[in-house]
Amino acid sequence: MTDSELRTTRLPLRDGSGQLPALGFGTLIPDPVLTLTATRDALDAGFRHFDCAERYGNEREVGEALQRGLAALNITREDVFLTTKLWNSNHRPERVEPALEGSLERLRVDYLDLYLIHTPFAFQPGDEQDPRDESGNVLYDSGVTLLETWTAMESLVDEGRCRAIGLSDITLEKLAPLYESARIKPAVVQVESHPYLPEEELLEFCKERGIVLMAFAPLGHGARPGPLEDPVITAIATRIGKTPAQVLLAWAIQRGTALLTTPKSAVRARENFDISPLGEGELDEINRIQKRERLNNVVNTGVPGFIPRGASA
Repeated sequence: MTDSELRTTRLPLRDGSGQLPALGFGTLIPDPVLTLTATRDALDAGFRHFDCAERYGNEREVGEALQRGLAALNITREDVFLTTKLWNSNHRPERVEPALEGSLERLRVDYLDLYLIHTPFAFQPGDEQDPRDESGNVLYDSGVTLLETWTAMESLVDEGRCRAIGLSDITLEKLAPLYESARIKPAVVQVESHPYLPEEELLEFCKERGIVLMAFAPLGHGARPGPLEDPVITAIATRIGKTPAQVLLAWAIQRGTALLTTPKSAVRARENFDISPLGEGELDEINRIQKRERLNNVVNTGVPGFIPRGASA
């Protein structure tokens, strides 16, 4: 595999529903101005997969940056793969389509390549994204099942509003029964994954069923010490003349997953895109790392650990 082939790897989605660029840009950036510049810098660097969410509160800025960038680079909407996510307070079936329409309007597009259920947890329905009681406990919604929400997502595919659907922050325990019951099977599952959390069982389940696993926090999301400082990773980086970040991103793609990284400057965007294939020896070294650590407990609560409580993004 050449450098160019690795950087432009596209993973086919089930049922002919699209080709997902494996190297993706995640837009979890609280600052609106930085969202604009970072999104444009990622597009300039070569990223063609952009992952958004209603919960991040910056879909308008992402949409504006993409509109400007597409025009400047003379590329079309079809050249970009765009994902966004249904937030927990919109799990009731009647709220699903309006939530999608709101995201489309903010992103300034007329269809999505991929729409994900942000977490499998339903919150109290309404405009409050972080509903809490007087004691600060999250208000969950016991009046809707994940399958009911998924069925409403399937209707969006039927109507052509999105080309593929999937889930985020879900465990294998929750995914397996939904997969069996779904009329339209999930195309993508997005979860935290890196050498400290390889999610091998979930990855095997997905590969066997034609589901793409998309890894967020592939660099460890700033944890110190984390995968970027791991002695195995740093030794490989020194040996092959790449940065630890480039080693981690190459490992993620070469093991068959897509990934999301969030460089916030043009220099970092170019670094994150400038990856090269690892040899079998390097891949084996990374696979033998024994440390296990989850950085975001969202799979147990539905509350994103990377978003400050009470913030809209």
